Amino acid sequence: MIKKANIAYKYRIFPDENQEILFAKTFGCCRKIWNLMLGDINKAYKDEHKKLKPTPAQYKKQFPYLKEVDSLALANVQMNLNKTFSDFFKFRKVGKFRGYPKFKSRRKSRRSYTTNNQNGTVALGGNFIRLPKVGEVKAVIHRIPDDSWLLKSATVSQERDGSYYCSVLFEYESNVTPVALNSDNVIALDYKSDGLYMDDKGNCPDNHKFYRESARKLAKAQKKLSRKVGSKKKETKSKNYLKQLEKVNKIHRHIANQRNDFLHKQSDAITKRYDVICVETLNMRAISNKKFHNGKATMDNGYGMFLNMLEYKSANRGKYFVKVPWNYPSSQTCHNCGEIHPEMKDLSKREISCKCGYHNDRDVNAALNIKSEGLRILGLA
Repeated sequence: MIKKANIAYKYRIFPDENQEILFAKTFGCCRKIWNLMLGDINKAYKDEHKKLKPTPAQYKKQFPYLKEVDSLALANVQMNLNKTFSDFFKFRKVGKFRGYPKFKSRRKSRRSYTTNNQNGTVALGGNFIRLPKVGEVKAVIHRIPDDSWLLKSATVSQERDGSYYCSVLFEYESNVTPVALNSDNVIALDYKSDGLYMDDKGNCPDNHKFYRESARKLAKAQKKLSRKVGSKKKETKSKNYLKQLEKVNKIHRHIANQRNDFLHKQSDAITKRYDVICVETLNMRAISNKKFHNGKATMDNGYGMFLNMLEYKSANRGKYFVKVPWNYPSSQTCHNCGEIHPEMKDLSKREISCKCGYHNDRDVNAALNIKSEGLRILGLA
């Protein structure tokens, strides 16, 4: 079955000084437009109880510098804000939570913008990417798209360590044939705080804690940063402070790159090997809160990103990705007889023992139950 699908390639770019200035202006203008539109929407609803749909064009007379940047970048901000509002009301209607749009701060918000391709305004070259108003930006083109793919848009971003990237989105015709359902080639994964996951066969990947492995180096760099002029509130940032801040950000970026590389390799190996992947739907933000006392380990694992990778890679290969509901008692259920053991809510209990004679590791038992439930959802059990 042929259908339209999207794929994005992310390239490292190296803008010159003038291009960096234009990128900084565009990031700032996108943030400004978001805040202006959100403020007017809130004010109109508070004062007159009516819905307002502002556009970026209406602010350009009051703020002429908005004309200096790509107008499509500002239009995409409007679309993103509208979608955020739409999602907020849609989820609230069905009793789920999705946060109300918030104002973006200069210090914390992500530095990025998206522009669309219109008659070749965005294009890939041998060693450059062409962008509207920016021109040709030097880039490392390490992946070549197929000639039949249609270039749709490009997202420029700047990381905290100062590096720039451009994610180029392509549309193509997907002809992925779903594999035949086979209950023999199935894997189930249960979240494991100290090892990413435990599968139904008792396998657990190498226990990498990338943040903790770099913790001493990071602490040393942050200690130096705290001694520089500019570390205190309302104090002018010195050049030495900014240099040290860049070193701290590079360590953070290195940790993130290590984690992404590890998760990509793990998800790629699983989706190549198995036809059906069963996982449990979890709220990782809730698991990482103070109540469980394992927030650092949870965030360092990146299990939420791992599930996203498994999902899209399974779809690209015609495999089946099954999500078991979060309220399914996988850890409390005896896999042999189905009896519920409420005492397993205590996370310190690492093994389950049932009066039927069944005894197993709690994570392996949970993975086996997730596998059974996933097969039931698919209609194979």
